[in-house]
Amino acid sequence: MRPRARNGRDPEDPWELAGRVYTSRLLVGTGKYRDFEQTQQAIEASGAEIVTVAIRRVNIGQDRNAPNLLDYLPEPDYTILPNTAGCRTADEAIRTARQARELLDGSPLIKLEVIGDDGSLYPDGLETLRATEALAREGFWVLVYTTDDPVLARRLADAGARAIMPLAAPIGSGLGILNPYNIRLIIREARVPVLVDAGVGTASDAALAMELGCEGVLMNTAIAAARNPVRMACAMREAVIAGRLAYLAGPMARQQLAQASSPPRDPKP
Repeated sequence: MRPRARNGRDPEDPWELAGRVYTSRLLVGTGKYRDFEQTQQAIEASGAEIVTVAIRRVNIGQDRNAPNLLDYLPEPDYTILPNTAGCRTADEAIRTARQARELLDGSPLIKLEVIGDDGSLYPDGLETLRATEALAREGFWVLVYTTDDPVLARRLADAGARAIMPLAAPIGSGLGILNPYNIRLIIREARVPVLVDAGVGTASDAALAMELGCEGVLMNTAIAAARNPVRMACAMREAVIAGRLAYLAGPMARQQLAQASSPPRDPKP
């Protein structure tokens, strides 16, 4: 029997992102926690190896007089994935990505977000595509947040994105995966990893994302806004593992009619 994954990390089922190999398929954010101590506790409980940080909202060295999140997330335990949350144009996102690269000693990783609507917080597809093209030309490894539009996802990959991150539902909504069919279409055509990002609310949502065939799931509010963030982080860790194992196992075909679990016995002569 295959050994159980420990701490949410499965060395027998690694995956690659932008040239590095990881054993946890849960990626987590760092916003909305009570303080950095709670952030650290929840992230440790999640087993995540990749942690995303909003450069415009969280201090990772911009303010030397304020607490620094990186003091609570020591290297090499975590890969810090800066993001451009709060940007409304491609130009803003490009400037923020350059700032992140300077703060993180030249790391080319960036999670690209360009918001187009303040109400729904939906990404602006045109500005996102423009920023992806520009950042890829500059050598960034772009993980791009997008809608669940399969055509746009393909164009973003063609533009140089290293991973496609379609939303499951609006940011922070907790509504779960509203359109699993589109997520499947994106995965089917993708030449790069696909990771569900935004809208996950509870553990069953994370498991479903993995059962669909995603390489991983990124979440923040689902953990940080739970009544007990550390417990929810544990639940999400286990859900991602369970969903991945179910996907690898190959679920049974769904049937229209009931079928007995045990075969009928031959009648006695």
